[in-house]
Amino acid sequence: MSDLINSPETDFEDPDVPAGPLELPLDAWHRVRGGRMVEFAGYWMPVQYEGIIAEHLWTRTSAGLFDVSHMGQLYISGEGVEAALEAALPIDLATLPLGGVRYSLLLDETGGILDDLMVTRWGTGFYLVVNGATKWDDLAHLREILPDAVTINHLDDSALLALQGPKAAKALAPLVTGEQALESLSFMRGAAFKLGGVDAWISRSGYTGEDGFEISIPAESAAAVADLIAGQADVKPIGLGARDSLRLEAGLPLYGHDMTADNEPVEAGLSFGINKRRRSEGGFPGADRMIEALMEGPARRRVGLSIEGRMAAREGAVVLLGENPVGVVTSGGFSPSLERPIAMAYVEAAHAVPGTNLFIDVRGRKLNATIVPMPFVPHRYHRKGAA
Repeated sequence: MSDLINSPETDFEDPDVPAGPLELPLDAWHRVRGGRMVEFAGYWMPVQYEGIIAEHLWTRTSAGLFDVSHMGQLYISGEGVEAALEAALPIDLATLPLGGVRYSLLLDETGGILDDLMVTRWGTGFYLVVNGATKWDDLAHLREILPDAVTINHLDDSALLALQGPKAAKALAPLVTGEQALESLSFMRGAAFKLGGVDAWISRSGYTGEDGFEISIPAESAAAVADLIAGQADVKPIGLGARDSLRLEAGLPLYGHDMTADNEPVEAGLSFGINKRRRSEGGFPGADRMIEALMEGPARRRVGLSIEGRMAAREGAVVLLGENPVGVVTSGGFSPSLERPIAMAYVEAAHAVPGTNLFIDVRGRKLNATIVPMPFVPHRYHRKGAA
């Protein structure tokens, strides 16, 4: 089973957190279409429909529709919200335009990663999308560290869909109307549209490495919108299993596996999420540790591994240099696109150089592995100015 399905689930000790597993707005929609449902992050979610490999390859060549409504959608506003968020996140909001989307990190006081998230400027406030398995902890953390003048609205009456793949724009464009054409959106930009008559916030973003869109809509309209999108010839519904294999090929880390509170951003390869001004000024949780890691280099690094043979290495497998342990696998699986096993791991910095030959211990069997650059499969985002 994929690493995604084995992710740690929400701790439901907080009385404000509903007992699970809960049903997403599209629960019945998935079941009618043959979705095999599993419990993930406190919800019933489809792991697959016709098969993980088939769904993975369809997304790489056409367009896959994912239900990611388990993710936390927040709107943060109020007096001094920009300064308050900059004190909580290592992000430069002054350079984030209206409708701009930016990756950021929620850090603890020692610089450990509590979650990764997306931040979008919405009018006088900010729209955040956080991970489903951590959203209740994130909400509690933000309520604790943000000042009383700042309001946090949990948009729990909204659903979130992701349409990913090279034919995503072709499939979605005829269905939307707005003040600008959908095709005018570049990677990490969003705008308000009407989708089948439904108010929708659509950003050109996603977590598969492909071009695509994330679509926030009222939960009550989720089934109608999903029917409309899935009715396009190039679109099929895709489950959690393929979402995990796609993000692994794209070299994208999964919270709870490839990054946790035990990791700081530099060793996790996420220092791009700390903007230049914030690196020099600091003023966010864990800034001293992160700046030190940037200057001196981390003790270990997240790397990609190409594995010989057909056997996959899973999370927790030990990485060896000769007989000596030098790291541990955090995500691994068979790559449908490359037709071979791949993995991500943390490896001692001295040995984290592309081309380094290592072994991975899988139940006493040593697999030959080589450190390779990530992503394993090239990203195909629709960047501004690109042909």
